[in-house]
Parts: sequence; C-alpha cells; structure tokens
Amino acid sequence: MSTFQAPKGTYDLTPPDSAKYLAVRGALAEPLKNSGYGYIETPGFEDVALFARGVGESTDIVSKEMYAFETKGGDKLALRPEGTASVLRAALEANLHKAGNLPVKLWYSGSYYRYERPQKGRYRHFSQVGAEAIGAEDPALDAELIILADQAYRSLGLSQFRILLNSLGDKECRPVYREALQTFLRDLDLDEETRRRIEINPLRVLDDKRPDVQKQLTGAPMLRDFLCDACKAYHEEVRDLLTSAGVVYEDDEKLVRGLDYYTRTTFEFVHDGLGSQSAVGGGGRYDGLSEMIGGPALPSVGWALGVDRTVLALEAEGVELEIPSTTSVYAVPLGEDARRVLFGLVTELRRAGVATDFAFGGRGLKGAMKSANRSGARFTVVAGERDLADGNVQLKDMESGEQEPVALDAVVATVRAKLA
Repeated sequence: MSTFQAPKGTYDLTPPDSAKYLAVRGALAEPLKNSGYGYIETPGFEDVALFARGVGESTDIVSKEMYAFETKGGDKLALRPEGTASVLRAALEANLHKAGNLPVKLWYSGSYYRYERPQKGRYRHFSQVGAEAIGAEDPALDAELIILADQAYRSLGLSQFRILLNSLGDKECRPVYREALQTFLRDLDLDEETRRRIEINPLRVLDDKRPDVQKQLTGAPMLRDFLCDACKAYHEEVRDLLTSAGVVYEDDEKLVRGLDYYTRTTFEFVHDGLGSQSAVGGGGRYDGLSEMIGGPALPSVGWALGVDRTVLALEAEGVELEIPSTTSVYAVPLGEDARRVLFGLVTELRRAGVATDFAFGGRGLKGAMKSANRSGARFTVVAGERDLADGNVQLKDMESGEQEPVALDAVVATVRAKLA
C-alpha cells in the first residue's frame, strides 16, 4: 500500500471505470463538434482577480471555495473554479472576436477546483465539458445550447433529467427588481452573512437552500413581474424555439444560479436520482462579463455539464454504456524466437490501425491466454517453434473458440478483414 492517498474530496480515475468517464466526455462534446464549436484549452490556474471580478466576490465560489495562492514571484493566482471566465479571457487575449465571425463558438473539457465539503456528487476536484458562444445576442443561440445539451444527455441514454429555465433580466430592468427584493429581504430574520449578501447580490439569497430561509422567502417579489418588454420578448422566443425543437423544459422563477455574471436566460439541468446534488449541468447568458474583465461589449451565452454528475445520473438510471474493448488482438508467443517475431507482428498490426497487445513477461500459455481473455480481445495470435517453421501463426477467435493457421505475412490482412 502506498504511503500517500488522493487528497480529501478528490478521486482517481483508473481502468476500467475511466473508460466510462471518457465515453461521457466524448458524448457531451460530440453535438458541439457538429455545430461549429472549436476546441479551446486554458491553464488550470489564472489571476485571482479574473474570478473575483467575473464570478463575483459575493459568491460562495470566490469568498469560500476558491483555492487561491501566491507564487514565489508574488503573483496572486487561483486554481480555476469554473470555465467561463478563463475561456472568455483567452478569447479576448487571442482577439478571436476580431476575426469577423461572431459568435465565437468554443467548447472545452477539463478539471476544476472548489474547496467544498465533500459528499457524493460534490468533489473538490471535478470534471466538466463546457461550451461558450461569444459575441452575439440572439435567443436562437441560447436555445441552440440548451438543445445541444439535451441531445448530449439523450445520446447517453439518460431520460430522467429535467431542464429548468428562467430569465434574470438585464441592466435595464434588474436594478428595479433588485431594489424591491432588497426591501423585502431586509425585513426577514436572517444571519449576518446572508444580510451582507442582501446588499451585494440579493438574487443569491433566493438560491439559499436552507429550509428556514426558503420558508421566509414565501411572497418574495418575483423577477418575472419586473422584466422589461425587451427581456420578456427575448425570453418568450427562447421558450418558443425550445418548444418547436421538442425540448421539454420547466419554468422556474426562483432559478438564479451561483455566479454573478448571468443576465437574461439562465437554465439548469437536474436529475432527481442524485439526492441533494441534483444539478448535472447549467448555464446562461452573460452579456456584461466581457466588460467586467476589461474587454469590449460582447454579449455571450454558455453552459458547463458535469462529467462526474452525469456518470452518477447514468448509474441512477441503470444505464450501461456500450464501451468497445481497447484490444482487438492479443499476441501470445511460445519461446524466444516467437517472442521476437510476434513483437514485430504486433507493431505491424498497430501501424495498420488494429488495437493490439502483447503477452509481456515471458508467461506460459495458460497464463498468457488468461490475460488475453481479460483484455477483451476478439482474436489471439499464438505462435511456437513449429508454427514459425511452417511460416504460420495460430489465429483464435475468442468468441467462437475456432482456431486456424494463417500465413505470417497474411495476418494483418486477415485480421483486418475479420474485424471489418
């Protein structure tokens, strides 16, 4: 046993479970690749001020959960707690918005870090696939992203998730609502930290999960009653486009999300089989974020889907992913001469695009065949001195048990034909 273990609240991905996570990541990303989104990758850490400005200093993410540190050179950095601010920073730095093709459509996959109390479905290190469409204010873009996420989940076989939808208004109508909400909240019996939040970002109080707080929120003013005509029309078009696409959603007037930068469309994907950590993904429009971090006005929208939570949702529904074997052919040499010959054959098969493994370690036939069986290989190639003398190898079909001699120089073509 190792002296060291994974840090609290983290996990290791090891075979065979890691194959499931890779399959989920691929499925979440596939609709994006087919819809004009290009891949972007950003550093695992950024200037701490990027998240303080973009995510919001009043959020739990920045005030309580962010891993912040100072480097030997005096730089104040933070492990990224979310992806949007980093992606927008990278797009601005690379001047992608000046290439003349807006929106800039980007997707990404990576690890994120938050210092939270670990529990099932909530980790201090977690994985997400995200998408951002930067530089266009269009209800069709908001609808597109929701539809693509719905498509991704359904491609995995998930059916018991729900889409929650709301509008948070814009800089014209939200200040009026903010003032009305603050007036209401100031009269409630709340702790000091929540009272401080009332003054900084009162909408976040609506997102408080504590039952005693939620009970007091009965009768709170609702943002839908304060939306300006433009925001109402925008939200109605998003709803109409989703309905036309056959995507079922639920209006949730209390949906806020945990980041300060959201405006207008906000949405969340929840799964009722996950207990308290029911959100498997979410996102929304963030029209003012670019200006918050020093860029030009670039209305944008995006989402992030949790890989860990999606895996848990699949398990909750009993969905088994069809994961192909990583090995198609397993080579078993009997003797030193066969070892050299088959090792060369393995290299040829791999160069021909056939997933092939080798019985390393000089094991006997019985042990090597057990390894071949565990590998999931469809075929084994076995050769001893007599086979080599005849210029053949024995090709065994691991499903049917049938075995036949094949000329050494015809193995690659024969195997490829049988796998086609």
